[in-house]
Amino acid sequence: MTTIYDYDLFVIGAGSGGVRAARLTALGGKKVAVAEEYRVGGTCVIRGCVPKKFMVMASEVSHALEIAEGYGWSFDNAKFDWPTFLQAKDVEIARLSGIYAANLGKAGVDLVHGRAVMKDAHTVEIVGKNQTFTAEKILIATGGRPWKPEDLPGVEHAITSEEAFHLPELPKRILIAGGGYIAVEFAGIFAGLGVETTLIYRGPNILRGFDDDVRAHLAGEIEKRGVKVILGCQHASIEKTESGLVNHLENGMTLETDVVMFATGRVPHVKDLGLENAGVELNDQGAIKVDDYSKTSADNIWAIGDVTDRMNLTPVAIREAVAFHETVYKNNPQHFDYEAIATAVFSQPPVGVVGLTEHEARRACSAGVDVYVTRFRPMKYAFTGSDERVLMKLVVDADSQRVVGVHIVGPESPEMIQLAAIAVKAGLTKAQWDATCAVHPTMAEELVTLKEKQSPTSMAG
Repeated sequence: MTTIYDYDLFVIGAGSGGVRAARLTALGGKKVAVAEEYRVGGTCVIRGCVPKKFMVMASEVSHALEIAEGYGWSFDNAKFDWPTFLQAKDVEIARLSGIYAANLGKAGVDLVHGRAVMKDAHTVEIVGKNQTFTAEKILIATGGRPWKPEDLPGVEHAITSEEAFHLPELPKRILIAGGGYIAVEFAGIFAGLGVETTLIYRGPNILRGFDDDVRAHLAGEIEKRGVKVILGCQHASIEKTESGLVNHLENGMTLETDVVMFATGRVPHVKDLGLENAGVELNDQGAIKVDDYSKTSADNIWAIGDVTDRMNLTPVAIREAVAFHETVYKNNPQHFDYEAIATAVFSQPPVGVVGLTEHEARRACSAGVDVYVTRFRPMKYAFTGSDERVLMKLVVDADSQRVVGVHIVGPESPEMIQLAAIAVKAGLTKAQWDATCAVHPTMAEELVTLKEKQSPTSMAG
């Protein structure tokens, strides 16, 4: 006897991955629903990369004005109004969320507003709405949520990145705890908007997991932009006083600020999903355990995106969604290739990287590596007397001469790295890079004109 379900596919979470999977499956003729407890668009559109990029662009204006004065421009009474920016940002985010919702509707997807909890492997309940749906297959795409140390005394006075998008007023002083991309991005944002900004991180340097040259270079450059960086340190407690928040640090320092923001990582959003009712297991890190094809431990349930904690990037979640659809509904088994994925950190200056760090390459390349590094003042800044510098680094497999890593810190590096990623993904050699004619005068031309290998004696620098 064939079981009749309400839906062929029920998706939990309407972020970038969930929306893509739902639309493709519905357009393929299946009956699909997606449940979202907050707003359509997920972390990236609503409280992540999109509004953050708007904030980055707003905060970069102050630096642009400084540069412009060096070129002969003058500005009288230039000022930034936080409420005006927030209103414009929220209008645009609402527009984008509406487009996501409209596209779901056009594809024939039923949008369910509410928090979905699994009652069993084929049944979901919408909490507080007296609604229950059955589905032949379920896809979990609930993303991640910010983490902060709940056992820290006074942590209730701190915010995370989610609240940073909606601060009622711009603080005069902020302390940001963390050393990852969210921490350094928000440090640049607030410093650029004129906030006295301190970044503290318990590790020896920011951006753990990135190339060591990138980490050291960026740490120095963000300090030039006014961010005070304290490394090897973390909170002991936070004390609320009449004049602000007193940060008591483990090294004995005390620092008073108006806002304390924790950017100390994100965790998969699996709480109260009813996973145990459906036989869906978690891995040792608390993420949903999946195989190469995003299938969970339950035969009819899949998971994609940050909730699986594989590579937590919006474009990756979208590609995982496409692979899921091809595998499950088009009899074309696919899994996403996580090798040589380009990524950007919208710090100030920004970072663009693809491929292996020097450390990773030395372990992976049996014949060793050739390293090419350049640091220089870009033409735009040299004219104004600024001492800001760009870092560009190529890591090359000494045997095959393939370029296996590209690392850039400097203006427009996210734009450059997207194109560099094509060459790295294609496995092009250093000779092929060198055979490419330079575009002059640009910063990017350095990528195809690097000739001198870094000598072993200079690697410490």
